[in-house]
Amino acid sequence: MSVDKTRKGDEARRLRKLAGQWLKSKRTAAGLTQKELANRVGLEYYTFVSQIEGGQGRVPSNLYPVWARTLGLDLKDFAKKMLEFYDPHTHHALGFAPTGAETNHSLKNPSSIGINEN
Repeated sequence: MSVDKTRKGDEARRLRKLAGQWLKSKRTAAGLTQKELANRVGLEYYTFVSQIEGGQGRVPSNLYPVWARTLGLDLKDFAKKMLEFYDPHTHHALGFAPTGAETNHSLKNPSSIGINEN
């Protein structure tokens, strides 16, 4: 495997982990357990939530509306954030590069939004 592919894979894993931590913070802010979230979004197994929060999976895009609603978030904002984590190149291409207030909580400084990369 080339170095470029390895770096891209490492970055994708890092971003999935950050996405999971962000989602966990939103779930806990909503006062939900993993099992409650899984039930409300129609998942058969709550361990899927655990895998997503651990960075080992992704929220399927067809479930964005129910996840956003369940977490009490605006759908467009939720989808934009998921795109930022899961496909940062498309996020940027659509003109969603962090600007203004977003710069303070960019993925380059995840601790500013309560995400610990360790």
